[in-house]
Amino acid sequence: MRTERIDTFLEMMQAERGVSANTVMAYRRDLTEFLKYLEETKQDLLTLQSAHLRGYLTYLRSLHVSPRTQGRHLSAIREFYRFALSENWIKENPCDYVEMPKIPKSLPKYLTEEEVLDLIQSAKQESRRLYTLLELVYASGLRVSELVGLPLTAFNPSEKHLFVVGKGSKERVVPLNENACLAVMQWMEEREKKLKRPSRWLFPSRLSKSGHLTRGAFFKELKKLAEEIGLNPEKVFPHVFRHSFASHLVAHEADLRSVQKMLGHADIATTEIYTHILPDRLKKIVEKSHPLAYNTPLKDKNEDC
Repeated sequence: MRTERIDTFLEMMQAERGVSANTVMAYRRDLTEFLKYLEETKQDLLTLQSAHLRGYLTYLRSLHVSPRTQGRHLSAIREFYRFALSENWIKENPCDYVEMPKIPKSLPKYLTEEEVLDLIQSAKQESRRLYTLLELVYASGLRVSELVGLPLTAFNPSEKHLFVVGKGSKERVVPLNENACLAVMQWMEEREKKLKRPSRWLFPSRLSKSGHLTRGAFFKELKKLAEEIGLNPEKVFPHVFRHSFASHLVAHEADLRSVQKMLGHADIATTEIYTHILPDRLKKIVEKSHPLAYNTPLKDKNEDC
């Protein structure tokens, strides 16, 4: 019965809220671990009290689970109990009096402009596909899942933009520069020559169940490229290009509202974190010029970018 409730919740998340398959998998994993804890402590999923839920967080801490991961677990549990309350499975939400773990503040990691350009130029010599991927992600700031899962129809060469469906099935249009547009068009020509069967994906792959390039495969190619040019591979991971895109735009005095729209952030406070890597002079420029500044200091946020 417990697992059936979880299944019903996850079906709702995917069907009604349009969350990604990766998010559903993550929720299932975290909720399955939570159910194991409830079984071991002989507690019921639908009669759980706030004190018991705090006990679960204490249990996670005893396993040396990081505050960020604890918060991820609690987020999944919160979503489940909100749904349970809406379905009248429970009368009170046990999460109402449980605070999220405090997460240490951290700044986004990013590459220098020179490091990004070195990687892109080296990729151009190695692989047309990898070169196109790097040009695209640095020109658009896409999330890795958005990048590898781009359909052919996402690219509009005449308008020079990408049509992206992001988190929660939210749609946005991201402009591309000339280099990125040219890279995509050249890749599409090569793609057609190599493709043995029709595919709806911009970066198809016969080795994945989805039919398109996986995050893991992109990650491996990127690590290998970093090693070849003498760049510490620990610094290079797919999401670092998204951080670098935003950081470099803000450093060149781009409007935060525009950066927010390109990144697909729901809240501009999430975008503001990129101002914290800037020299004081540039921080003042951003604080003065962006539309939500109101002559007040930027807030110190630590949301997932």
